[in-house]
Amino acid sequence: MEPLHSTTQDLGANNIVRSSNKAAVVELLRQSKTGISRAELAETLCVSRSTISVIVHDLLARGLVLEHGEGTSRGGRRPIVLQINPDAGRVVGIDIGASHLRIVVADLDGVVVGEVHEPLRIEIGPEECLQRMFVLVEVALEVAGSRLEQVLAISVGVPGPVVAQLGIVSAPPIMPGWDAFPIRQRIEEHWHKPTALDNDADLGALGEWTFGVGRGETNLAFIKVGTGIGCGLLLNGQIYRGVLGTAGEIGHVTISESGPPCTCGNYGCLEAMAGGRAIAQRALLAVKAGQRTQLAQLAHAGEPTARDVALAAQNGDAVCQQLLADAGRHIGSALASLINLLNPGMVIVGGGVAEAGPCLMDPLRQAITEHTMRPSREAVQVVVSSLGQRAVPMGAVALALTWAFAQYV
Repeated sequence: MEPLHSTTQDLGANNIVRSSNKAAVVELLRQSKTGISRAELAETLCVSRSTISVIVHDLLARGLVLEHGEGTSRGGRRPIVLQINPDAGRVVGIDIGASHLRIVVADLDGVVVGEVHEPLRIEIGPEECLQRMFVLVEVALEVAGSRLEQVLAISVGVPGPVVAQLGIVSAPPIMPGWDAFPIRQRIEEHWHKPTALDNDADLGALGEWTFGVGRGETNLAFIKVGTGIGCGLLLNGQIYRGVLGTAGEIGHVTISESGPPCTCGNYGCLEAMAGGRAIAQRALLAVKAGQRTQLAQLAHAGEPTARDVALAAQNGDAVCQQLLADAGRHIGSALASLINLLNPGMVIVGGGVAEAGPCLMDPLRQAITEHTMRPSREAVQVVVSSLGQRAVPMGAVALALTWAFAQYV
């Protein structure tokens, strides 16, 4: 007589196989833009049609999948095409930036159905920021014509090193008061929805890879140049976070040991030399020194921002063009080291400062050309983000979709 534990092990193995088959079916349906038949699913996955029928029946009953017209016949009856039902639920992607809050609500195809954003100073601390986020998500759902009950998963990006398994940030340089704060726990307690927390640059890389200019690349780097400077790495088709989630902190690579102090406690970091805050500080010094710049006209309205510098540079302001050129050269030199080290196929430059255009990008590309080994230089494309300010929240949408579909497996 066969031991009972063997039967239990067999049942466990069968359950794993069924879950694996269902996950594979869902993934194929997600990847298909025009739909896919039961026969094609069985053929692609090398499983029986009866197995596919059982899986599809369950997904149809639960509303995740729709039968959508007829496909091309291979000699018999035309097959019924299956597609993901985009209205089976909603996901929410949240970008908590150093100076902004952006919320995106998307359907299960990743199509944006609602979006809101507003200025937000992250240094006011987690309690106030999260309370404002709770309110703005309700607004975004209203804009989308959706209800909280429809939301299957939420994903949040923040500008600091994330310990994903704990749902916290660890010693974030530009997030005072957030260290070890239970961000994910607080959000899940408020909404009772599965919530993922990740670094904003990592989500920017995921967003561009899933929906933007990075589609088709298996090795890319996303450089977010905003108030700070972060880097998201996608290596062999997977986001690389490192052991503790701090991989990609390119903003804290030392550019000049005699440079200005950085928020991390060191001196001469890339962020302190070329981040949005550094650009704004240098612009203020130029105004105080009496240099001829359009920013002097803004003095009565407060200190200039990096965005003010970018707009003035685009209007021909020579001082602002020089500030951005200096920043571009510093960033390009750091990227040259990254390219030499990792040999990515694409480097995507995003974030608010990147919208300065050629004033920043031309010196950046020139520095890469000067400091990168020829084989690596010839293999890499250096491009501007195609998603712009949506890169991070759309990466959050992509991650939330993964969590949402996992609930059906």
